[in-house]
Parts: sequence; C-alpha cells; structure tokens
Amino acid sequence: MEMIFPPGFFTVMVHLVVHLASECKIAGPVAYRWMYFIERYLGELKSFVRNKARPEGSIAESFLADECMTYCSRYLQGFSTKHNQPSRNDDNPEDSESSIFSQKSMLFPPVGKPLGRPMVYTLTDKEATQAHRYVLFNCDAVKPYLEEHGAYLRRKNRKKCIDRRTFEKMQHEQFPKWFKDHVMQ
Repeated sequence: MEMIFPPGFFTVMVHLVVHLASECKIAGPVAYRWMYFIERYLGELKSFVRNKARPEGSIAESFLADECMTYCSRYLQGFSTKHNQPSRNDDNPEDSESSIFSQKSMLFPPVGKPLGRPMVYTLTDKEATQAHRYVLFNCDAVKPYLEEHGAYLRRKNRKKCIDRRTFEKMQHEQFPKWFKDHVMQ
C-alpha cells in the first residue's frame, strides 16, 4: 500500500473516510452503534469518585445516595429537588400567571414565552395592507373569488384596451375592497 499511496494518506482522518462506506454497510445507521450515551454515563460515574484510592466504593456510595434522593423526590412531597422543580423553559402559557392573553379569546393563541425584553410590534398601514393582500392573493380558498373579480374587471373595462400589467395593478388595488363587499353580501 505504501507504494501506491503517500505516507500522508495514512493519517487517521483520511483513513477513516476510506472505511466509512463499508462500515455503513456492515453496521447500519450510526445511532445503533453510537457510544455517546455510554460515554456520558461513564462521565457521570467518574464524577462520583471522591476517594481516588477506592474509586469503586465512592461510585457505589454516590450511586446509592443518588438513587435514594431520586426516590425521595418522586414519592415524598414537601421539598424541592431536581425532579419536582418547574422547568426553566415552561412553554405552557395556561399555567403562567403573567400571561396577558386568554387562549379562548384569541384566534392564534401564543405558544411558548418570548426570551429577552418584551416587545410589541405594530404594523404601519402600508405594511398591514401589504400583508393582507399577500394572504388574499396566496390563499387557495380565495382563488375562485380572484378569478371572479378578474372577470368582473374585464366586463367593466370591455371597451378599453388594457394591457396585462395595468389589469394586474387594478386587480391588486381593487380586489381587497371588492372581496370584503362580496363577502358581506
């Protein structure tokens, strides 16, 4: 092999790439052979070591203490532990007392809490009109009404010769009001 490939080829990272395809064929997806969970648990056990002369005893004693505290925190009431504390990121707005919104009165109730300084953002009239038009022109349920409005504009301007661009501009400007009137009827 050394005659075909230069010595720099046999570094670990380059050499691993050579075997990746065959490893995938042999062992399957990475999740089935990934060692991250085991390594993380071994790191946790390693943190239990207090006496370096007797690491096994320290691990056993700390593990037993952790199991006892887990039992106490799950089955005994009255004190705060890591198992019965509220989540740092409690995304249930129903439980939070600071929620100013009532879920029943809103079309789209808020999900989660914003991070950072609370900010209220209002749209300008032009932005609100643009957003409204965008929703109307891109909603599948409104497409038949858009075609009906186009036919209405063609009938109304039958005698005038209107190019496509002018027609689209007219429809863009007049459709929201026509649609509102049409729905109200």
